[in-house]
Amino acid sequence: MLDQPRTSWWQSNREITLEDLVDIRTCISRFPGLSRSELTATLCEHLEWLTPAGHPKLQACAKLLARLEAAGELRRPARQHTKSHPGSRARAGVRPTREVSTCADAPPRVVGPLAALGGVRLRLASDPEEERRCNEALARHHPLGYNKPFGYWARYVIESAEHWLGCVLLSGAAKALHARERWIGWSARQRLANLPWVVNNSRFLIFPGVEVPNLASHVLGHLARQVGDDWQARWGYRPLLLETFVDPERFRGSCYRAAGWTLLGRTSGRGLVRAGQHYQTRPKLLFAKPLQADFRALLCSHSLRGQRER
Repeated sequence: MLDQPRTSWWQSNREITLEDLVDIRTCISRFPGLSRSELTATLCEHLEWLTPAGHPKLQACAKLLARLEAAGELRRPARQHTKSHPGSRARAGVRPTREVSTCADAPPRVVGPLAALGGVRLRLASDPEEERRCNEALARHHPLGYNKPFGYWARYVIESAEHWLGCVLLSGAAKALHARERWIGWSARQRLANLPWVVNNSRFLIFPGVEVPNLASHVLGHLARQVGDDWQARWGYRPLLLETFVDPERFRGSCYRAAGWTLLGRTSGRGLVRAGQHYQTRPKLLFAKPLQADFRALLCSHSLRGQRER
């Protein structure tokens, strides 16, 4: 039996239909003088393949073109080789990988009521040095250590008038969670289109030695109130939902419950299934916090791209 031809391709949560493929081939034949980077930018604009902030998804488009070429569906322009010189990789934004040091600042000893702190502030890390300190603090003091965030991200410093009390790390949402999908009520296609509007609280750290009742839930309240404006300023759109995982063998998630987060259920512990790979971890409690009242209707819409300035 002959294999049936493919009717679509998927890349970075986007379906590429046969009609899209025809448009891509037409663009390549119509503009043979374009470089690979110029072709990628042109196709992003033509296909309206954009991030939630409205920027072209250049990397995703380039990966798609490479896959299509490998499958014999098209032929990309030949590479245009240019001479490089010292410093060119740095200017292009390519940085050497650096191991996270475990020499983070010693955390303070702070014991007492919340009111005695004179106010608590949740502030975006303001520069690379402050981001480095957050990474090192997580690596040293958080049970899960530090992993580089994926997708859109933000690091927050938790501080009082006199002390650095901890930090928060936000990153891209989990790709697929049965309990979350059932609770939201969105379809697989809606999830693929609108997942960037869900943000994961991947790390939350109050330093050991900071013993202040209700501090953690107080910080989570700050996070829910200000992350919309902060995300809009940094990434150009407002998220609709926060999510997080809690290991029930270590914690009950009391601070999330106290801050009004909803327990959606437990993860399976199996992780994403990929061919030839096996993942196994302990099931986690899954909590979520809506950031506006109509979050469910918006997440279940066809596409949120036109809603990003709300």
